[in-house]
This record gives sequence, structure tokens and C-alpha cells, in this order.
Amino acid sequence: MISVQGLSRRFGTFTAVDNISFDVAAGEVFGFLGANGAGKTTAIRMMCGLLSPSDGDVLIDGISVSAKPEEVKRRIGYMSQKFSLYGDLTPEQNIEFFGAVYSVPLKRIKAEKRRVRTELGDEASTAAAERLPLGFKQRLGLTCALLHQPPIVFLDEPTSGVDPLGRREFWEDIYDLSSAGGTVLVTTHFMDEAEYCHRIAIMSQGRLIDLDTPEAIKTKYDSDTLNNAFIQAVVRDRAPEAEGV
Repeated sequence: MISVQGLSRRFGTFTAVDNISFDVAAGEVFGFLGANGAGKTTAIRMMCGLLSPSDGDVLIDGISVSAKPEEVKRRIGYMSQKFSLYGDLTPEQNIEFFGAVYSVPLKRIKAEKRRVRTELGDEASTAAAERLPLGFKQRLGLTCALLHQPPIVFLDEPTSGVDPLGRREFWEDIYDLSSAGGTVLVTTHFMDEAEYCHRIAIMSQGRLIDLDTPEAIKTKYDSDTLNNAFIQAVVRDRAPEAEGV
């Protein structure tokens, strides 16, 4: 469903993403790991057609992002790490707005409004979205990203700042989406969340330095935890001469 082919992005003399390639299968929850500045967000923005690559291309469901970005955007949902809905609109008004943008059938819009009203309660569902607790904001953001029922969803740090219960509920939604055949690419700083992914890619200094299942990554670095394995992978990448790190 996602095929990243030699993707690079340079800003002047700085290379933010350096010749990365990988594929993501239908129904897969694919994790993108890396420290701040590793190139994760830049890569996702290119995959979504929001930023032009310096080299390479991305195929979304077989369609070139470079050649047909608008056609690709109809097949994907994107949720940025920063709350990107309209804060002065209510949750229901946000749903109505994004439903109109994507020409979503009125029946589905009404159903999502009812669901959000049930989750938030009448008072919260009619208040400005910017006043919602962060966990509810993120759930609303996911609702709007999925409103047009895209087969592929990109989630950039979706649970950053969300409490543990909210994070668990959010990941239940992600797994429901995957179980229904949806493809999810998600970036996260939380190693416990990365354990939920079918496969993970580790980014360092703009490059893809490892890609495998969480268990295989831990085994490769002889680590009991994914956090330690991640640290070892990044340290080895930055200092390859350091034996046994």
C-alpha cells in the first residue's frame, strides 16, 4: 500500500531525509521511530504529498505522489503531531467541515457527530474544540482524518502529551482500523507503543538504519527492551567504530 523509493529531501546543504526505501503492506501498523530531528516528520510530509522530495518517489496504493498528489490525498488520512483542527469550532462543526471538504455522505457525518456527542457529552461536544482535554482533541483529530474512510492513514506523534489511559484508547482505535484492513504508518516517541506495531523502522540523522519486527530488533541488539535496542541502534549509527556499545 505504501512504497517508499529512494526518498530524499535537502534544505540547502542540510539533508533531512537521506535515500530511504521501504514498503508497507495492507493492514499493517508500521512504526517510525527516531529522535527529534531524525527526519520522521519530513518523510511523512513527503509521503502525504505535502512536501516535494529532492529525489525519489512514493507510491500510495500504486499511485505516484509526485505525479498525482491530489489523487493520492483522497486515498489517505493525515494527522499531524500538532492539533490541526479549527479550535474556534465545536467538535461537531469540525466534523461537518471536514465532511464537506471530502464530500462525505451526510448519513456518515451525522453518525460520527452522534458518536462524538456520546463520547464527549453534550456540553463538551458543543464547546470550542480548543477547550477540550488533549486526549479528546487527539481522538477528534483521528475522527476527522478517518471521516472519508481512507485505506491508508499517517499519524505523526498522535499521542504526544496524552495521558496513559488516553494513549491506550487511541491505540485500540488504531488496531480496530488495522483489523478492518486499513494501513497505518505512525511515528512515536513511546517505546511501549512501538511494541504494538507489526514492524518498526528506526531513523537516525535522516537515514533508515534498521527495519524489522519489534521482537527481531530486540534480538538483534541482544536487549530485553525495545528502548535499549533503539538506543544501541542509534549509538552504533553515530559511532560505528564503538565496538560492543
